[in-house]
Amino acid sequence: MSAAGKNRKPRVLVKEKIAQSGIDLLRQEFDVDVRLDITQDQLAGEIGDYNAIIIRSGTKMTAGIIEAAGKLKVIGRAGIGVDNVDIRAATKKGVIVANAPQSNIVAAAEHTIGLLLAQSRNIPQANASLKAGKWERSSFGGVELADKMLGVIGFGRIGVLVAQRAKGLKMKVIAYDPYVSAARFEELGVDGVDNIDDLYSKADFITVHLPKSPETAGFVDEDAFAAMKEGVRIINCARGGIVKEAALLGALKSGKCAGAALDVFEAEPPAGNPLLDFDNVVVTPHLGASTVEAQDRAGTIIAEQVAAALTDKFVSNAVNIPVVSVEQMNVVRPFLPLCEKLGRLIMEIADGPLEKFDITYQGALAGYDTTLLTVAFFKGAFEGRVEETVNYVNATGIAEERGIKVTESKQKQAVDFTNLITVSSADRRGELTVGGTTIGPKHRPRFVQIYRHDIDIEPGRYMAFFRYDDVPGMIGKVGTILGSHGINIANMNVGRKKRGGKAVMSVTLDKPIPAEVLAEIRSQPEFDDVTFIVFS
Repeated sequence: MSAAGKNRKPRVLVKEKIAQSGIDLLRQEFDVDVRLDITQDQLAGEIGDYNAIIIRSGTKMTAGIIEAAGKLKVIGRAGIGVDNVDIRAATKKGVIVANAPQSNIVAAAEHTIGLLLAQSRNIPQANASLKAGKWERSSFGGVELADKMLGVIGFGRIGVLVAQRAKGLKMKVIAYDPYVSAARFEELGVDGVDNIDDLYSKADFITVHLPKSPETAGFVDEDAFAAMKEGVRIINCARGGIVKEAALLGALKSGKCAGAALDVFEAEPPAGNPLLDFDNVVVTPHLGASTVEAQDRAGTIIAEQVAAALTDKFVSNAVNIPVVSVEQMNVVRPFLPLCEKLGRLIMEIADGPLEKFDITYQGALAGYDTTLLTVAFFKGAFEGRVEETVNYVNATGIAEERGIKVTESKQKQAVDFTNLITVSSADRRGELTVGGTTIGPKHRPRFVQIYRHDIDIEPGRYMAFFRYDDVPGMIGKVGTILGSHGINIANMNVGRKKRGGKAVMSVTLDKPIPAEVLAEIRSQPEFDDVTFIVFS
């Protein structure tokens, strides 16, 4: 490859309109083509030239197109829904699929409240009647929201914002979400329920804020309506099909449901949908995210996500990376770089292949979902060791394909540390262990175990690890050899189990150690292992 080819910036295709601020952000680091008129067929022929693509809802990223995208690292969806992306095909190929779920949360929450008010006070019906020349005050009497119970199904970002706004209207709020802790409900002043039927039996109004998935399709069905209060009113500003339309139709006909407000439908546009014939059903054409601010925000957020993917940083909004709650992410995020480094470290110091890893999470971390940390470990372990580009999407799959096993264990107490992550395996020489923690408010990573010894050193870009006979003069010998070649030691730590046995030395350096210098050190009879690592 020519020097120009090696130095060429990653290419980004912006296929659908996003905010100019997002395009400007991308152009700071990448070559960006804005091609809003490219057809689906043209995309299939040209996608192979790009490292990233940004779309909205009008582009279909099918398995065929993804397969043709040999250089593609990330698909950015400027919005929340990813129904138009073949997630399975992207994940298999190691392509990150990212969206902008926070871009429209205010818009969606405000639209939900708007629909709540519109149906409770018959605002659209009264508006249409008055514009038709009628004055029918007695026909459009409504109900007050104050002191009524609002049931929120799904207590993520949008559900929380809806609850906060409803409380401002003096409503009582109850919520159901099995993935939200009791402490989080209490913090927000909302009564959480463990059983969805408890919500159905108490709520005067019900609003749905679930993601669309096979598990949530038809979530609010005939059985759900049967468990609800007489005269319940329902709002769906999330995704079409979460509220089963046939069940809603039956509840409206029977009078069990006194009204509904829908922004989304099972089929869109909803031509011929019988729900449109009911005077007590308020509808809007999927406007939840349709504000100027939300659209601009979506473009900027997705540009940031695409930039993160192209520069090998963690993509926080990736939908095909293990999902954890905001609460969990705030805890585990600082440990992701450490886990990547532990993966790299244990693979580098191993004498021969490693087939099984035991990862132990100790301390406060043990109370949280550590799945993403294990993924980060595998990313560090395989990066640069396999043909595929390794990321948070495919790292676990790469391990499984190679028959590598992992077990996780957790201990609430960690001796000497608030949190400790240790990884054990076995190479040709026997047991092999690395461990690390973070320190300070900025969570600076520290290596605290290597081989079978305790150490204490902050990782640097250039590091060397020595295992040797614990005899006098070894620190000086390493320093003398490195110094004679103009290599400065920035930091150093030594660990040993017993005097006169084996010891390990860890050093951070100002520049790399050339191969001939490593060979010179290895030739000294006291050294068992010498490993030089460049950490990104």
